[in-house]
Amino acid sequence: MSESSARGVATDTATPGAATKAARDVATDAARPAALPPLGYGAANVGNLFRALTDDEALGVLEAAWDAGIRYFDTAPHYGLGLSERRLGAFLRTKPRAEYVVSTKVGRLLRPNPDGTGELDLAHDFAVPADLRREWDLSASGLRRSVEESLERTGLDRFDVLYLHDPERHDLRAGVEVAIPALAALRDAGLADRIGVGSMDTDALLACAETGALDLLMVAGRFTLAEQPALDDVLPVCRALGVGVVVASVFNSGLLSRDEPARDARYEYGGVPAEVFDRVRRIADVCRDFGVSLPAAALQYPVREPSVVSVVVGGSRPEQLRQNAERFDAPIPEELWAALVAEGLLPE
Repeated sequence: MSESSARGVATDTATPGAATKAARDVATDAARPAALPPLGYGAANVGNLFRALTDDEALGVLEAAWDAGIRYFDTAPHYGLGLSERRLGAFLRTKPRAEYVVSTKVGRLLRPNPDGTGELDLAHDFAVPADLRREWDLSASGLRRSVEESLERTGLDRFDVLYLHDPERHDLRAGVEVAIPALAALRDAGLADRIGVGSMDTDALLACAETGALDLLMVAGRFTLAEQPALDDVLPVCRALGVGVVVASVFNSGLLSRDEPARDARYEYGGVPAEVFDRVRRIADVCRDFGVSLPAAALQYPVREPSVVSVVVGGSRPEQLRQNAERFDAPIPEELWAALVAEGLLPE
């Protein structure tokens, strides 16, 4: 699905921010670069999410993603206290710059943490030394520093996309009123081609989308085969304002990553609620009846939504990247989706 198909000028000018968005699109559409690749790699795992990888193992994961045709890579300072950015940057510097899209995130600065000496960052699920700490800064100067420090860590000359990362975990109002305008100024100054917000919180995603200032919204875990709370309010606003949606955490942290859902699988980085597990097990049964892999259905379900322009998946092993690329292109009969709707497992 092309990003341009989701970027039409809003017809409902009563929607908050529509006029602002429409005016800016008229001025900038001619200068927009090519669409985001439809499948991306979320590089939290090469920042040692959940388990430590050696540099060679991380390189093998990134090479597998590239060899599988993946050309969109997403990272953040938060991922491994900068380790993800360093490893991804070292890899991408070996590739032609015109052949890939890279995004990082702003909102958290990394600062020395003397109290973390000898400790690991396990409180945030990263197996890295806790010699740095995350410091929130949503100010214009803080966002600029964040970009400059990310450029230094990656060794890249620019980022294609900048996302404000989880503003609701600090101060959503400041995110909307201070950080988003500052992020737009960075885009307008040429520090990125597109800007967006990434979050798992639908209220935060909605408030940010309604500003009319964003090009993209990274919706993490809120529009998946297992659950679709973003359908109620977030996606309609994105359609109206021409905001492209990047869907992340399509496996809900692991629950949808196997053909047979496991009761002890990760869900939102924790345990699986009984009602969610029962629904996913029923979805898996329907997929099996149609000879479709549950992970393939999970990867492809979001792109049925017109506003979705890309799906970003993680992975800590090369074979996972190869499998996900194959699943993303696997044939799925239209009858599967109709059956899931008929069973009440997907909305109409």
